[in-house]
This record gives sequence, structure tokens and C-alpha cells, in this order.
Amino acid sequence: MLGGISVWQLLIVLAIVIMIFGTKKLRNMGGDLGGAVRGFKNAMNEKPDEQAEKNADDSKPEALTNQSAEQDAEFTKSKDQDKA
Repeated sequence: MLGGISVWQLLIVLAIVIMIFGTKKLRNMGGDLGGAVRGFKNAMNEKPDEQAEKNADDSKPEALTNQSAEQDAEFTKSKDQDKA
């Protein structure tokens, strides 16, 4: 192909990226990106009245405390997996 990117060039770039970041880091980044896209799709499909109810629920201190505890647990778990 003239001026295009061939399959071999893509494979070489992919190999370099894997050597730099490692497979675990790329897997985590892919999971994070997938979660972000899924959350975006859910937010786009959500009706405005459902979103208002969800925001009202999130403003409660108990909901914030539970959410923070869950995020801390996930963060600790992912750090433990990165060390392994």
C-alpha cells in the first residue's frame, strides 16, 4: 500500500507497546476503557427521570461511604494483582 500502514508495521508497533507496558498493564487499561465505555453507554440510554433519582440517591452520605469503600477495595485488589 502506498502511504498506508501495513500489517507488518502494525505488528511491530504492537510488539513495542507490549514490551514497554507489559501485558498486565495493557489488560488493566483495556478493562478500564471498557468500563468507561459501558458507563457512557448506560448514561446515554438512561432516561432523565432515572438519572435525577440516581443523583438524589448518590447525595446521601451512606451511599457515598459505601461507594468509597467499594472503590478502595477494588483499588487494593488491583494493586495486589499488579504486584503478583
